[in-house]
Amino acid sequence: MVVKPMIRNNVCMNAHPLGCELHVQEQIAYVRDHGSLPGPKNALIIGSSAGYGLATRIVSAFGSGSGTLGVAFESPAKGSRTATVGWYNDRAFTAVAETIGGAQRHRTILGDAFSHEIKKEAIDAIREMFGTVDLVIYSLASPLRIDPDTGERYSSVLKPIGRTYSSVTLDGKTGVLTEASVDPATDEEIANTIKVMGGEDWQLWTDQLAAAGVLADGAVTVAYSYIGPEITFALYRDGTIGRAKEHLEATAHTLTKALSSVNGRAYVSVNKALVTRASAVIPAVPLYMAILYRVMKARGTHEGTIEQIYRLFRDRLYTDGAPSVDEEGRIRIDDWEMDLAVQDEVARAWNSVTAENLLEVADVEGFQRDFLHLHGFGYDSIDYDRDVQV
Repeated sequence: MVVKPMIRNNVCMNAHPLGCELHVQEQIAYVRDHGSLPGPKNALIIGSSAGYGLATRIVSAFGSGSGTLGVAFESPAKGSRTATVGWYNDRAFTAVAETIGGAQRHRTILGDAFSHEIKKEAIDAIREMFGTVDLVIYSLASPLRIDPDTGERYSSVLKPIGRTYSSVTLDGKTGVLTEASVDPATDEEIANTIKVMGGEDWQLWTDQLAAAGVLADGAVTVAYSYIGPEITFALYRDGTIGRAKEHLEATAHTLTKALSSVNGRAYVSVNKALVTRASAVIPAVPLYMAILYRVMKARGTHEGTIEQIYRLFRDRLYTDGAPSVDEEGRIRIDDWEMDLAVQDEVARAWNSVTAENLLEVADVEGFQRDFLHLHGFGYDSIDYDRDVQV
């Protein structure tokens, strides 16, 4: 069938299989072009089908020659509905991975990563494929979690705390400025968001992997996070998601103590603001990213997910000695974004942006292109008027 983007409120409801394949192939090509680098022997990536999780799997497999086990919650095509982005991404990764080891070195488990059943399936797969893993990546971004013990459902929300948040933002589909307003969260919504997006499940994974004896000596586990600029603090870092990220970061210290038996460590890596399926729907963030893109591209420091993770491996995780961290023990691979000169320039553009000068101060085209590419759209080499097998 013919597949064209269906976008509602900065959410793309479908995906193009050929475009997703190309998106993955481009990332693989980047890693191969930039050469091999140190990395894990075998990696477990929880949340492996898109964004930073997918980039980590690609860098591990094609940059470091690692075996990889991915865990992802994705759905195949059904009726007139395409498969999810991650489904196509995983198929594309697997197709190339078959040439460097196939199912014996690279496998994906599709299912609810929050459940005990998927954790057990992953442990069994690690024993069968590798024996142990020395890198565990936790890269889940979910709106919903079902407690594996009680069956209770928890939903996460992205809301400010204590007061309403209002800001100008960018409509990713039309490329025009709009106003957004978000009411403050209730205490229950705050607690539920921490339950979904905090460190509880990361700890469950680590505890069960350690108890099963499938963590190699010196194993490292890394969870991905974001802090961001003062512009978005009221909604993001000082809001419900920020509370969850604080819990995630506190969990890293607890896990490092728990991993002492295998000489392991746990880190939170604070990554750069990038267009993802999650970030595109956060009020103010699309406009911030469009401005940031313009500033960093002009300086030659802009990175996508694959460039970020390649640098994370090269300059932080796999160097001599322990990774450099900030005062809170976090790896800061967002350092180029948060450079004071960059943030000063972004703030000036943010304070002066209008509908008339938007295209001068913000890289709207770059934002829109990245958003479309995430879903397999916007590639000049693909004829989107032609039928495609979904």
